Amino acid sequence: MNIPQGYKQTELGIIPEDWEVKPIGECLSIGNGCDYKDKPFGNIPVYGTGGVITYINDYLYDGQTICIGRKGTINKPLYYEGKIWTVDTLYYTYNFIDVDVKYIYYLLLTIDWMSLNEATGVPSLTSDRIRHILLALPPVAEQRAIAEALSDIDGLIAALDKKIAKKRLIKQGAMQQLLTGKKRLPGFTDSWVEKKLGEILDYEQPQPYLVVSTDYVDSGIPVLTAGKSRILGYTTEQFGIYNKLPVIIFDDFTTDSKYISYPFKVKSSAMKVLSLKNNDYDLRLVYELMQQIDFPLKDHQRYWISEYSQLTISIPKDREEQTAIATILTDMDKEIADLEAKRDKYSLLKSGMMQKLLTGQIRLKINRI
Repeated sequence: MNIPQGYKQTELGIIPEDWEVKPIGECLSIGNGCDYKDKPFGNIPVYGTGGVITYINDYLYDGQTICIGRKGTINKPLYYEGKIWTVDTLYYTYNFIDVDVKYIYYLLLTIDWMSLNEATGVPSLTSDRIRHILLALPPVAEQRAIAEALSDIDGLIAALDKKIAKKRLIKQGAMQQLLTGKKRLPGFTDSWVEKKLGEILDYEQPQPYLVVSTDYVDSGIPVLTAGKSRILGYTTEQFGIYNKLPVIIFDDFTTDSKYISYPFKVKSSAMKVLSLKNNDYDLRLVYELMQQIDFPLKDHQRYWISEYSQLTISIPKDREEQTAIATILTDMDKEIADLEAKRDKYSLLKSGMMQKLLTGQIRLKINRI
């Protein structure tokens, strides 16, 4: 094996010569979380596997700590600074020795914790198993520099998440005003009309557009679902591509829908492809109005023909007003999508930084006095 100059072979692979390999047990202590049910409400956060679940007036530890799953969900450590209480399904760390806490946190994020599961039923992890996990440790000054670099990009991601959440709230407020007619755009005074969705939309069965192979590739024609993920993957199949755009794809069982403006194929036959019957309506606005419908699901059945198409929406009679409202909401969606794309780029950058910095493949310049 070719080991670069300035590096050495260890149990964890090739790392810089001035780095050490130590078990977690030599770097920190591990405590068990506890039940909090007898504690009065306060301002100390109680952490569970998913984050803060409530607040009490007592704490187990005060300082920098890392929470690690002990039972149930054990796949993602949490970091916290300040007074904290953790539930009995979590461990918490303390008494850090010659290490930077935030650096250790980032290292622990790279571990496949579920692979350390020691139970056949509910996933469980013993503190003794944790203590024997080996860590690659640069000098403390470099640990601190690496943690700071990763914290900076975490800060950028968090700021974008906050901005995205704010933009979504703004859009939600605009929808409550514009889609109900409570606020009218300047220049429009015509009345709104009540229409059944089936009077506005035609439907088409998806069978001609079903993908043959689900061995998806990285690029090509997107294979869509009306569910949350939208894009299941990409195919190179050049037949059965839907291109009479735009349309709404509608899951006939869940009533989830998506507005689509690009060529696609689909995987599920439990879908309807919805298009306008005529040009009296703006499809994007119809889609936005559909998102406001509170439709209770019953038994596992198809809904479009029997029930959903019979639902009524209130829509501007003036086609230009429809388009004006739709344009405002579309512009808001684009702004949110641009922020999400920027956030995702930072997340990819962070992943690359962690892979390189936490293994010593890239070294940071440290000012040593």
